[in-house]
Amino acid sequence: MSVEPEHTPPVPRRRLHAPEAQAVTFVELFFDLVFVFAVTQVTSLTAANLDASGIARSLLLFWLIWWAWTQFTWTLNPADTNHDAVRILTLVATGAAFLMAASTTRAFGSDALWFAVPYLVVRLLGLALQVRIDVERDAQHRTVFVWVAMSLVGLALVLLGALVEPPSRNWIWLLAIGADLAAAGRASRGQWDIAPAHFSERHGLFVIIALGESLIVAAAAVSAEPRTAALVIDTVGALVVAGLLWWSYFGWLKDGLEQSLEAAGPRRVGTIASTAFSIGHFPVICGIIAFAVALDDIVHHPAHVPPTSIVAALGAGVVLFVGCSALAYWRASGVILVPRLALLAATGVGLLAVSSLAPGWQLTVLAAGLLAIVLVEGHGPKSFHDARLDRGQPDGDLPITDE
Repeated sequence: MSVEPEHTPPVPRRRLHAPEAQAVTFVELFFDLVFVFAVTQVTSLTAANLDASGIARSLLLFWLIWWAWTQFTWTLNPADTNHDAVRILTLVATGAAFLMAASTTRAFGSDALWFAVPYLVVRLLGLALQVRIDVERDAQHRTVFVWVAMSLVGLALVLLGALVEPPSRNWIWLLAIGADLAAAGRASRGQWDIAPAHFSERHGLFVIIALGESLIVAAAAVSAEPRTAALVIDTVGALVVAGLLWWSYFGWLKDGLEQSLEAAGPRRVGTIASTAFSIGHFPVICGIIAFAVALDDIVHHPAHVPPTSIVAALGAGVVLFVGCSALAYWRASGVILVPRLALLAATGVGLLAVSSLAPGWQLTVLAAGLLAIVLVEGHGPKSFHDARLDRGQPDGDLPITDE
């Protein structure tokens, strides 16, 4: 008598989509570190070409780098980053990003393809994974498909730009940026699967790593300089300003951005994630780059009055970081941080007043202005989400208020 073998049901294949919201994982941090190396490359490129055309090229180049990072952030947000397939693809993208970052200084040379090709690989891997993850959802996929289709236009322009010589390359890459913004504007109005805490944490980690890299740039310069009183004063001033910049973002604003994203509701979460984070954080990181450029020159010449371009970089760094983080918060919550903006303007005036003095005075003025902002804001305005619930307003478009 033969016994029928038991048929065991097939083990369901593990999905690439995360079963629930995740914290940031180490593979994502590994990916981020390579992109922050690209930030240091852009910093060096800017410092070596601190004029209008050089700054314009740096902005153009950094946008491409930033957009590759932020696109992958959207991809990994709903992904199960503990899944081997997601990890492997992210590591492959990290390798391509490393080659891209190492080739940043070649982007406007005759061998620009060394930058452009790995850049395309990173973005295409992200788009492919994004489609694959979205297909697993029980939802219409039109939003992601529109996003991918429109993003391919910008990628084609990046490749075309790398095949021609400057200045044509510059204009074609500028068109690529326009295509990226058009894709973001069109797709962000759709339904997106976003975990707010994870999304906010990724951007916050990029900010803090970039701030740390700015200090590393300064530390490398300090290590090569003889120890003098002027160097000590400037170094302490730079550390104080960097610490207060950190506090102006992580003291409460980062959490406020996350709360606003959580309160947005499904109809607006894509728009806020795009405008307040993906687009809104670009000038914030540009501020860190400008700050690092200024610090590098100041510690190399600690007792000399810095040239106008360095004073401008120092002021622009603080204004972009503090002011544009407030702009991102307004876009997310509808709250205008009037005291922050007023004190920031006063700090800018103070910096102009001491622009002909040694850098220690300029750093002191910036530190005083930032300290005033930190003290006045305290823990920040009351969460706009909580205020909206107190008023009994439903989820939806938020009015612009002053608080």
